Amino acid sequence: MLATSVFAPAQRASIKARVELIKDGHALTNASKAVVWLTPVGATVQLPRQKASQIPQLVQKNKSFQPALLVIPVGGKVEFPNHDPFFHNVFSLFEGKRFDLGLYESGTTRFVQFDKPGVSFIFCNIHAEMSAVVIALPTPYYAISDARGEISIPDVPPGRYELQVFHSAVAPDVLRALNREITVAADSTSLGTLTLPESDLTLAHKNKYGRDYDRPQPDSPAYARP
Repeated sequence: MLATSVFAPAQRASIKARVELIKDGHALTNASKAVVWLTPVGATVQLPRQKASQIPQLVQKNKSFQPALLVIPVGGKVEFPNHDPFFHNVFSLFEGKRFDLGLYESGTTRFVQFDKPGVSFIFCNIHAEMSAVVIALPTPYYAISDARGEISIPDVPPGRYELQVFHSAVAPDVLRALNREITVAADSTSLGTLTLPESDLTLAHKNKYGRDYDRPQPDSPAYARP
């Protein structure tokens, strides 16, 4: 049975870190969109209930997902509105949440509940260039780096945590190697610098049927204006 730990607000710490994104031996000037999170070890966390007004959107516009990265609590929903003047088919059949929203037209929307923790890679079955990431976390203790690579996770209670990191330009095995247990004390506020080597990752992927994407056909109902 997992124990729920309760800490007084005065005991909580603000955890700082800096992400350095490296390519060809040089630090990149933009180190944004790295996600760092802390999952309590041996304790459960009460996640805030997501209100209808708080459901984030992953908008399909200009043949892209906007934004390309979302972090939500486990059990939370994401809305996928289609703002393009043609059809889309959003799906994820890889890690994290597996789903297929089917073909839906301009001006309509769909919802997905991410009921398990993990990283979900999101694609469109029609437009191979479209990709996004949704990370569902079992913890409220996370932050996304800014362009300078700065990370700040506020109000973290003292205790033991599993540290995990994600960046879409870094190879999965490199990210897994960064996983480690840390101890947060009342006076512990810095994780130091997290160095992430950028890999030559491509977003090439199969469609939802496991086949190569077809060439665009402007006369197809999937591309025509509804």
